Amino acid sequence: MKTKILVSACLMGFKVRYNGQNKPFLAEILELWQREQRLVIHCPELAAGLETPRLPAELVGGGGLAALTGDAKIQESDGSDVTQRYLLAAWLALKTAQDSGCRLALMTDGSPTCGSKKIYDGNFQGITQSGMGVAAALLREHGIEVYAEDELPALIARIEELER
Repeated sequence: MKTKILVSACLMGFKVRYNGQNKPFLAEILELWQREQRLVIHCPELAAGLETPRLPAELVGGGGLAALTGDAKIQESDGSDVTQRYLLAAWLALKTAQDSGCRLALMTDGSPTCGSKKIYDGNFQGITQSGMGVAAALLREHGIEVYAEDELPALIARIEELER
């Protein structure tokens, strides 16, 4: 059976990022996986009703796990607290992954939602730090392996291992 992968919509060319752009990443292997119907393309933020474009948002006071427990918040660049909308985005990503049978996810790093290795530091100065966004953290907490777009070789190797 082919392994299912939740993939950030912006990596597939959809213009759903906060700035109304995509993050073009469509590697040959993603095209193949799309033809094989392995991919579940999803934008957690759009699913939660956030608009495109929207103000930049960053985790303040901790990473995704801290936001999930109420110990950090997600704030827009104008100071608005949008934590609840982003938590909804995380839960919708988990539901989509579980309902579709995804064991793996390929998500946009740096995002307060999808970041799996790095997030912005909450000061809106373009500085990143190690950490996970709320959806990546929630997916991992529920046993779904999350990879950043620069970890594609590791994702390919993991799929090969799962399908042996």
